[in-house]
Order: sequence, then C-alpha cells, then structure tokens
Amino acid sequence: MAIAEFSKKLVMAAVACALLATVGCSSKSAQTTDDGLATPATVGAMAANFKDIEMPVEMKWDTAESITVNTSSFQGGIAKYAGRVEINSLRDFLLSSMANNKWKMVGDTQYADKIILAFTKPARTCLIALEDGGFFSSTYATLYVTSDLATGTRTNPFGEPIR
Repeated sequence: MAIAEFSKKLVMAAVACALLATVGCSSKSAQTTDDGLATPATVGAMAANFKDIEMPVEMKWDTAESITVNTSSFQGGIAKYAGRVEINSLRDFLLSSMANNKWKMVGDTQYADKIILAFTKPARTCLIALEDGGFFSSTYATLYVTSDLATGTRTNPFGEPIR
C-alpha cells in the first residue's frame, strides 16, 4: 500500500511540475500584440540614420556583424538581427511596417528557408534578407540600406560638383 501511495504522490508531483513549466512558458510579454509579435521598435543603433525602418523587439541587433557608412553624399549600411520569431510573422510585420513608413515594395522572393524583400523610397533602397534558422534556432534578418544624399543636388555620389 505504501508503494502505491508513493507512486501516486510521485505522479502528482510530476504533473504539477509539468503544469508550472507550461504556465511559465505560455505567458506573453507585456510588449507583445495579439499575434505574438512585439510592438514595433525603431531599428536599434541605426535609428539616427534610418528612423523609418522598424523591427520587432524580439529581434536583437548584432553590432559585431553590422556596419554603417556615412559620407557627405551617402548613408548606408548592413544591419544584422537575430531573434526567436517565426519567419512568416516577421515577413508580415516588415511588410506592414515598411508600408506604414511610406516604403514601396518593389519585389520579393522566397526559396527554401529564405525570404528577400526589396523596398524603395526616393533616393533610398532597402533590401531585407530573412533566413529561418529552424525550430530550435533564431530567425535572422539582414538589412541592406542605402540613401543617396546627393540626389537633387548638383553633386555626384562622391560629393563632387557636377559641371
């Protein structure tokens, strides 16, 4: 009888642990929306240059793999992000966010576990490459952004006067 009682308590303890673990994992962050994506946050450290490109807060900026270039006539850079988001949800977020920020989508393609989105604005381009890392890995986003500051001026892309 004692073994049956012990086994019953052991099963109850295992069920309680499983329920606690499940409840802890299912709670949503206070910053998420109904679809599970975060409220948009402006692109991390590139905000000074590209305030009109947003990423969900779950996507973290990888500063070691990113670079920016700023000259008198050109601003641009490559910004890499990684986060635990579903690739199609990230795609939907970016399509909505870019449209809200007046970017025009000029192309997209999808193959295997990759999605590429291309956007333009006057004198600006943004190419976003998304890669699904799989079920137990992060999703990656690489942004290639260019801004031609010489457009509308009488200078070439190097800032030299045009004669």
